Amino acid sequence: MSRFISSNSTPLPTSNIAQTQPASQPSAPVPTVVKVGECPVPAIKNTPAAHAVDASDKKYSNLWNRIRAGLRLPRMEGPRVARYEQWFANNPQYVEGMLQRANLYLYQIVQDVSKRNMPMEIALLPAIESGYSPNAYSRSAAIGLWQFEPSTGRLWGLKNNWWYNGERDIIASTNAALDFLQSLHHQFHSWDLALAAYNAGQGTVAMAIAHNKALGLGTRYRDLRLPLQTEHYVPKLMAFVNIVRDPAKYGLTLRAIPDSPYFVRVNTGSQVDLSVIARLANMSLKQLYAINPGFTQWATAPNGPHTILVPVATKAALIEGLSQLPPQDRMQWARHRVVPGDSLYQIAREYGVSIASIRSTNHLYGNLLHVGQSLLIPMAGRRLVVSRHHDSRARPEVTLARRGARRVKIIHRVRPGDTLWSIAARYRVYVGQLERWNVLNAHDVLRLGQRILIWASPSMVPQAVAKARITE
Repeated sequence: MSRFISSNSTPLPTSNIAQTQPASQPSAPVPTVVKVGECPVPAIKNTPAAHAVDASDKKYSNLWNRIRAGLRLPRMEGPRVARYEQWFANNPQYVEGMLQRANLYLYQIVQDVSKRNMPMEIALLPAIESGYSPNAYSRSAAIGLWQFEPSTGRLWGLKNNWWYNGERDIIASTNAALDFLQSLHHQFHSWDLALAAYNAGQGTVAMAIAHNKALGLGTRYRDLRLPLQTEHYVPKLMAFVNIVRDPAKYGLTLRAIPDSPYFVRVNTGSQVDLSVIARLANMSLKQLYAINPGFTQWATAPNGPHTILVPVATKAALIEGLSQLPPQDRMQWARHRVVPGDSLYQIAREYGVSIASIRSTNHLYGNLLHVGQSLLIPMAGRRLVVSRHHDSRARPEVTLARRGARRVKIIHRVRPGDTLWSIAARYRVYVGQLERWNVLNAHDVLRLGQRILIWASPSMVPQAVAKARITE
């Protein structure tokens, strides 16, 4: 789709490319395992090519061999293809970094492509869209492995709310992208044109075809006058396909990827703190977020779906841990008692959470609050105690409910790639808190070297700042 920008990848060369949980604690659910990727295949189906190789049933020692067996599109040659082949060959570190990320996701993508009998070239498209980074973003606000823009994502069923962004979700975005591509292939009867339309929009391709028809010209991809980015898009993909087909020819080695699933989906039964999941699954939060990039907060959504992806090797430990986890330990809450002058907006800002999360947690359907009303505030990842001063107009005093109730004062200097979200994730605080502590808002641009004040729990602080000044 759109040109992507990612803090952990080098962009490919281009030519003129512009660049709700109940208020009472739930009973302990019994976790279950669900097979990944069981999404209904849409009615649109492709007629398999006569020479197509079935790569779905045979077990391969290396996923790349399975991909090679399923390549079906005609080979493409020419100066544009050669240019991108040379670029990949000249940037082995970029290729290695991309394949390191692909190691987490590629088997699932190949499985989904195979189930739909689509050419395996499609499984390589995220290499061009995002470098296999679910955190890649574009100047047109396209994000994720498949670079969905918000409007296109909604059109293809991707949900986006305070808790979750389907455009980043590995399984949801893959199925939406494949639905979209199958629809485009059904419309244009050509994978080249379908890919061009995925990049430029189906209206742009349809108009280019109509223009050539009116002039009596050809209507294949190579015959059309398309935006320059789109004219480079398919050659760029086919160059990477050629690399995969014969990496040694270009002096490259593709790291082996097992032809077996890396992750499995586990049903947690109810909302749960992601730090609890990470602990039970014997993995770090960074590893958990790497395969669950759709989660945008520190917990799964209150109203579900209550599923999460974990590495296959950790599945048994997680299921066992969840089955023994007391309900009160699934999520951690602050309790807020409404006083005169309170509003949802004020309460949300004071706790660094969203109005939507307070509404969903307490089953509120409007903004009306009652004096004395008790609200549960979902503060995943930390236990909080909230108390009022005698002055009812005072802000609530929030302190860590750990022995000593201490906080660490940290000054973080902004580095390349830093965002408010990434800084909040690193120190286990909320973006809203960073905004308040530093008098920022979500639209402010961070400057390299800028000092960001953070008050964090000592146990949540990286070892590198363990000696920071501790205050009461």
